[in-house]
Amino acid sequence: MNAPVHLPLRPSLYADTAVAPAATPPLHADRKVSVAIVGGGFTGLSTALHLAEQGVDVTVLEAQQPGWGASGNNGGQVNPGLKHDPDQIEADFGAELGGRMIAFAYGTTNYTFDLIRRYQIPCEARQNGTLRAAYNEASAAAIESTAKQCIRRGMPVEFLGREQMQEMTGSDRYLCAMLDKRGGDLHPLSYARGLARAAIAAGATVHGETPALSLSREGGGWRIATPRGIVHAEKVLLATNGFTDDLWPGLRRTIVPVFSSIAATAPLPEEVARAIMPTRSVLYESGHITVYYRIDAHNRLLMGGRGPMRWISKPSDVAYLIRYAERLWPGVKGATWTHGWNSRLAITPDHYPHVHEPAENLLISLGCNGRGVALSTAMGGQLAQRLAGGRDAQIDMPVTAIKPMPFHAFWPVGVTAAVLAGRVRDRLGM
Repeated sequence: MNAPVHLPLRPSLYADTAVAPAATPPLHADRKVSVAIVGGGFTGLSTALHLAEQGVDVTVLEAQQPGWGASGNNGGQVNPGLKHDPDQIEADFGAELGGRMIAFAYGTTNYTFDLIRRYQIPCEARQNGTLRAAYNEASAAAIESTAKQCIRRGMPVEFLGREQMQEMTGSDRYLCAMLDKRGGDLHPLSYARGLARAAIAAGATVHGETPALSLSREGGGWRIATPRGIVHAEKVLLATNGFTDDLWPGLRRTIVPVFSSIAATAPLPEEVARAIMPTRSVLYESGHITVYYRIDAHNRLLMGGRGPMRWISKPSDVAYLIRYAERLWPGVKGATWTHGWNSRLAITPDHYPHVHEPAENLLISLGCNGRGVALSTAMGGQLAQRLAGGRDAQIDMPVTAIKPMPFHAFWPVGVTAAVLAGRVRDRLGM
């Protein structure tokens, strides 16, 4: 077997400021475990933690380091809900399952912050709310509809008008927004490392620099080949999200791996930072191409959005985000932008998270569609329940068949065209 190719953390604000990683040495010998998890992001680590809490012998196999992918490189927003509105979810899945999905999805942020408090994970976590904001009439109507649906279900959300939004953001850009007080933010790489540390303390093993090279049946269980050892597992969870490969036939073609990029400033003067987001809520825009931003715990402005469909390493690679920040807040002009980075997240065709069970004792979870911090953390509890209890264990997400996308090979062209077109439409106010 070939030695693994170890890739260091890509340049980012998070890589420069995160807490120290837990020890996650590569696997160097054959192992037999009850559950093997492929993927050391939030989904895999949370599932491992929840299984270890139950006394299950579980090991995580991560090709690089825990948090190396989108889990440790996202916008740091802890946002509730799913991509679709509550009414749409119930229409798609019925009142019973749809109702469970809504309760689960909108409860993921409280779940995440509770877990952080329970394990005392140092990750700059703050539950100051999420703003979903509109700058054109079409998006404003959609947000007002969403807010009404949430309020009707007793959720702690508010619909804010133009004047309130100017007070909340320091910009006159927005017509309205929905404020969900359950949202917030954190340092994602520190959180990933904290999850790994908590899982290990609970009894799980986590192996970095240990890619899964092949997955095959072995009696009633599974055999996972890695560069330096074989893992024999009774059950397996694949949690590879935007870095899904061909380990399981057809799975890679069920998602579109999309790059999401972030630019960050040096710490801003207190008066500038307070003028931008005085309540420290996070914000994401409802537009053709989502832009999201927050002021972190050290007064840095982090601007995120769809960037180039390739790896980036400096702020100038996403200059459009810097120009947009200066449009929103002229006081930001002249600020020093210190970092620009990105990673790949997984988008599904229907914009729902996908859970699959294509074979006995094999579970798959992927496709957070940009809501990965809270959703994947809470999914860890759901997946652990399913792995421990088997197919009779009910979870609050549908378990569906794998459906590869037709013409999947053309996704880079389609995504690039959609991003460019969306930017033009947003710029024109369409």
